Amino acid sequence: MSAEADPSALFRQEASELVASIEVGLLDLEKREGDSELIASVFRDLHTVKGSGAMFGFTEVAAFVHEFETAFDRLRRGEAAVNADVIAVSLKACDHIRGLLADPATAPAGKPILDALAGAMDSAAASGAGLVVQVRLPADAIRLGHHPRRLLDELAALGKTRIAALPEAIPPLDDLDPTDCLTGWRVEIEGNVDPADVEAVFVFLADLIDLEITPLGDPAPSMAEAPREATPARTAAPAQGSGPDTMRVATERLDELMDRVGELVIAEARLHSIAQTAGDSVLLVVAEDIQRLAEGLRDATMSMRMVPIGSITGRFRRLVRDLSTQLGRPIRFETSGEDTELDKTVIELLADPLVHIIRNAADHGLESPQERQAVCKPETGTIELDAEYSGAEVLIRVRDDGRGLDPAKIRRRAIDRGLTTEDAQLSEAELFRLVLEPGFSTAERVTDLSGRGVGMDVVRRTVEDLRGQIEIASEPGHGSTITLRLPLTLAIIDGLLIEIGGEYYSIPLAAVEECVELPAPHAAASGASSFLNIRGSLVPFVRLRDLFAVTAPPSDFQKVVVVTSGGSRIGLVVDRIVANNQTVIKQLSRLHAALKGFSGATILGDGTVALILDVPQLVALGRTIEDRSARLERAA
Repeated sequence: MSAEADPSALFRQEASELVASIEVGLLDLEKREGDSELIASVFRDLHTVKGSGAMFGFTEVAAFVHEFETAFDRLRRGEAAVNADVIAVSLKACDHIRGLLADPATAPAGKPILDALAGAMDSAAASGAGLVVQVRLPADAIRLGHHPRRLLDELAALGKTRIAALPEAIPPLDDLDPTDCLTGWRVEIEGNVDPADVEAVFVFLADLIDLEITPLGDPAPSMAEAPREATPARTAAPAQGSGPDTMRVATERLDELMDRVGELVIAEARLHSIAQTAGDSVLLVVAEDIQRLAEGLRDATMSMRMVPIGSITGRFRRLVRDLSTQLGRPIRFETSGEDTELDKTVIELLADPLVHIIRNAADHGLESPQERQAVCKPETGTIELDAEYSGAEVLIRVRDDGRGLDPAKIRRRAIDRGLTTEDAQLSEAELFRLVLEPGFSTAERVTDLSGRGVGMDVVRRTVEDLRGQIEIASEPGHGSTITLRLPLTLAIIDGLLIEIGGEYYSIPLAAVEECVELPAPHAAASGASSFLNIRGSLVPFVRLRDLFAVTAPPSDFQKVVVVTSGGSRIGLVVDRIVANNQTVIKQLSRLHAALKGFSGATILGDGTVALILDVPQLVALGRTIEDRSARLERAA
C-alpha cells in the first residue's frame, strides 16, 4: 500500500501539521495571553488530533491529547490564566505527541508531563484571581464632561487588565449621534482587587451607570469564551465563500508530474524545430498552440510545488525560545517576507541549514545581558529572518545584533588549521567565508549547542546542492548577516539561448536586464574582461569565449547580455543571441558538478545539450574584476 493510501500515514501527516499549528498558537499566546481566539484555536486543534487519533487506532495519542485538552479547557473557560509555566509545559506536551506519532513504544511516559501541566494550571488559576467588570455609561456621559478613557485608565491601574468593547447598543450609522456614549466595556482585572476600589472609580456616576462586578473565572460567559458551535471535522465541506477547496497530494506524484511536464517541454521544442525546418504553416500553428498549452501547464504545475517560507518559521520560533531558556539570554525573534514562496523541495532542504544559522547567531553572535548592558545595548538580543524575491532568486537573510565576527580571530584560527598562510592577502568577504570550511570553529569550548565546526559546513553543502550561494557580512560590535541566495525553482525556467563559438548556452531570463551591441573598439581589443559604458554607468563585462577557451573565430557582431544578481551587474559577451526558450533544468553529473560558472544543463529541440550559465557566480566574477580594477587605480 502506498504512503498516500495508508490511513495511518495520512493521520500522522495531518496530526504533525496540527501539532505544528498548536505549537505556533502557544508561542503566540506567550505574547498575547488574553487572546480568546488563540486559545479557542489551540483547543480546536487538540480536539481534532484527539478525535482523529481515536478514529485511526492511535489510542496512546488520543488518551494523552484527551488529558492535554482537558487541562487546556481551563484556559478556554477562564478558570486559569496563561503564563510562562503553562506555555513551557504545553510545548513539552507537543513534543510528547510527536514522539507518540513516531513510535508509541519508544516514547517516554506522558504522565509526568500531564501532572506538570495540571500543576501549572493550578498555579495559573491561583495567580489569576481577580474581577470581571462590565460597565455601561449613560448616553450623555461625554456631554456631561466624563471621559471614558480616563475611567478605563483608572481601572487599569488596579492590576493587569484585559479590556474589550461591548458594541451591541450602537445603532446603524444613519441613526448614530456621535455625541452619545453607546459603547460598554468588559474589563478583566487580575490579582487581589477590592470591588470597592472599582466602585470608587465610578463614584460620580454611581446612580447613572449600569455596573456589574463578578469574580474572574466565574462560570458566566467571559471574554475568554464566546458562544461557539461544535468543532467541525476537517474533512467536512467548507462553507460557501469560506475559501478554495483543497486536497492532499503525495509529493511523489507532484515530482512525477513535474518530470512529465519537463519531457513535454522538450518534446514541444523538438516539434517547433521540425515545424520551422519544414516551413509548414499549418504545422507551425499547431506547434505554437502546443507551446502555449505547455507553458500554461508548466506554470500551473510549478505553482502547485511553491510553498511559502512561513510554513517552516514556526519551528524557528520554538527553537529561539528554547535557546533563550538554555543560554539564559532574552532573545526576540522577528520575521518578515513569510509569504515569499520557494519550491517545496528547496523549503524542505532549507530547514536544517537555517536551524544551524539561527543556533550560531544565538550562541556565538548574541552577548549575555551583562555584556550587552556594558556596551549600551538593550538586554534583549534580536535575531531577524526575512525573505524577498530578487529576479530569478530568493534572498533569505538571518541577522543578529550581537558582537559580530572577529576577522583577526578568524584569521588566527584559519592559519592554525592550515586554511591560509601568514602572508595571504584576503579580503574581508574571503576571510568570513572561511567559517564555512569543514571543522572550522572559533568557539573556545564545545557545548551542547555548537563548537564542533559542523553546522556551517552543512549549511554550505546544502546551499550549494540547491545551486545557491552564501554571503556573510559583519560589523564588529553590531552583529552579522548571513544571506542565502537560492533559485526560485529546481525544475523549469524561461531561458535566453545564446551561441558562443558554435556551442549553445542558456541564461535564466529573469536575470537578464538588457542586451546591447559590443562597441567596435571593444570588439577589436583582447583580454578576458573590461568595462562597458552603458548610459553613463560603467559595467564590467566578461568575454565568455575567452573564459571558456573557445578557439573558433568570433562573430563580426558580438552582443553583450547584461545580467544582474544581488544588485550587481555584469555584461556577458556572446557571439549570437538565438531565442527565448523554456529551459528544463537537468543536474550535471558528478564528474561535471565541480565546474564553475554552470548551474545545470538542458536539452534543446534538436536533441543537443546546452549548459545553463550560473549567473550569481558570473556576477561575483564581475565584482572581482571591479575590485581588482579599484586596487590597481589606488596603487597608481
